[in-house]
Amino acid sequence: MMENMLVTGGCGFIGSNFIRYLLGESDFEGRVINVDSLTYAGNPENLKEIKEKFGDRYVFVKADICDRERMDGLFDEYHPDSVCHFAAESHVDRSIVSPGAFIQANIVGTFNLLEASRNHQAQVELFHHISTDEVFGSLGKEGLFMEATPYQPNSPYSASKASSDHLVRAYHETYGLPITISNCSNNYGPYQFPEKLIPLVILNAMEDKPLPIYGDGLNVRDWLYVLDHCTAVWTIMKSGGRGETYNVGGNHEMENIRIVETICDLIDDLPAMKGKPSRRTLITYVKDRPGHDRRYAIDSTKLQRDLGWMPEESFQSGIEKTLAWYLEHSSWIERVRSGAYQDWIREQYEV
Repeated sequence: MMENMLVTGGCGFIGSNFIRYLLGESDFEGRVINVDSLTYAGNPENLKEIKEKFGDRYVFVKADICDRERMDGLFDEYHPDSVCHFAAESHVDRSIVSPGAFIQANIVGTFNLLEASRNHQAQVELFHHISTDEVFGSLGKEGLFMEATPYQPNSPYSASKASSDHLVRAYHETYGLPITISNCSNNYGPYQFPEKLIPLVILNAMEDKPLPIYGDGLNVRDWLYVLDHCTAVWTIMKSGGRGETYNVGGNHEMENIRIVETICDLIDDLPAMKGKPSRRTLITYVKDRPGHDRRYAIDSTKLQRDLGWMPEESFQSGIEKTLAWYLEHSSWIERVRSGAYQDWIREQYEV
């Protein structure tokens, strides 16, 4: 009976969507303690009306999971009975330039949370760890990532996530900590930071800016609408076998160039774009990044068979909802992209 959940990284893209879903749409009736350090991608504005709407059921704490003493203190103060661990450095390009931050956040931060959970194991019913399909490396033209697929990470980001996965599993096997792990495919949807492919393409296309495509554009990813991911995580937390790992995919494999072309065509159909050249003319091929995995594809059979979860959105319906959201939230976009946003963060939360 999870009634007091600590969610890490709850001001980020997936974490904020999960908190919105958990409090507003799911059958969860307890309290959420949102712990976020408010780095560049952590935006408290993503949840600005949640406190007003849900009162004491929502608590925000600005804290860094790399601060071991602070994490122990939070468990003493708030007595969480469950942890949903989203907090992570997650952008592959950034990990190539500055891998140290990924080692600290993704490995050391996860270790700190595991230790805090172990030290309070009498009260912790579940530690759920959010991971990625990138830990499995790169697929050829055929095949799918299974839960038993050997890990073969190819970037500092994916290596740091693979390390954290192994730590979580080890704490279950060694200390009996009740854990579940989910490895998801590429998420997209509302509140995603503009450095990621889909929001970057949407915003650049609307502003007549180049649409950069790495290499030949034929790298393949499986795309998962963020709300479908949220329902999967809650399903696993409620019903998943302790110690088990579940793959979460959207069943929508697409080449990067097809993603970009689909967004271009949707924007071309907007009334404001009538008479303008096709957005496809903005597509610009750039030098491929190091260690760029060719193809990811998730097999979610275990999650579907054992727990009855299925994604609800097709890629077409999900991308249409995503485009509509970005078009309707221009003020959010402006603040996130501006230096004024970081000034506001410092002022509000004494960063």
